[in-house]
Amino acid sequence: MLNYIHYPSTQSNKSPLLIVHGLYGSARNWGVISKRMADEREVFAVDQRNHGDSPWRETHNYFDMAQDLKEFLEHFGPMAVLGHSMGGKAAMVLSILEPNLVEKLIVADIAPVSYTHDNVQYIQAMKNVKLDKIVTRGDALSQLAEIVPEPELQSFFTQSLDLKTKRWKLNLDVLEREMEKIVSFPKLSGKYEKASLFLSGALSDYLKTSHRPKITKLFSNAKFAKITNAGHWLHAEKPREFETAVRSFLNDI
Repeated sequence: MLNYIHYPSTQSNKSPLLIVHGLYGSARNWGVISKRMADEREVFAVDQRNHGDSPWRETHNYFDMAQDLKEFLEHFGPMAVLGHSMGGKAAMVLSILEPNLVEKLIVADIAPVSYTHDNVQYIQAMKNVKLDKIVTRGDALSQLAEIVPEPELQSFFTQSLDLKTKRWKLNLDVLEREMEKIVSFPKLSGKYEKASLFLSGALSDYLKTSHRPKITKLFSNAKFAKITNAGHWLHAEKPREFETAVRSFLNDI
């Protein structure tokens, strides 16, 4: 089963929330929001396959990721599910294939479409880090800066670096090999009819107005909202606004 972090809550009358991170992320990335959301509902954050402390597998497609989430929810029970980016796609596939396990769906800045870009350059940047030369996280940041100019991305990637063992907590070889599947979206014939929220960053182009017909075809009860002055990493850039939007949706009966 997937590795997870559990945030218990004294409030037991509200549906638990499962948080599913995006590519190169982990449950730890969502610690601040998870702790804050746990003031009124139980929260679980998982490491997806080939990420964090979850098992490494030889495949990384959305049917497999949805199956991982299905096994988790069959163990702990149905929950509201929030997924960001790659995690949002996995959550969408899960909700259509296993709607009884998903009480409400929140998709953060991603659409059920195939994208033309990939993120292989970041895998190469991480592979190029000379791990045997690293003593501090700053050493890794310096090496990453040679290829990845954005400080926020450098910091994000190093959160998946285990300094003690000098290894990445990411199965970089499999993620690179499966990148075409990661940026795509599978064909699905079903529909998720419960409440869903597609929450985007106003500065991001991952979730466009032109995607809405495809979304509403698969998610018949979809709502849309944008967070101003936020990009693709909307939960990190505007955490309070993101939290407010999620709470409002989850508490709307």
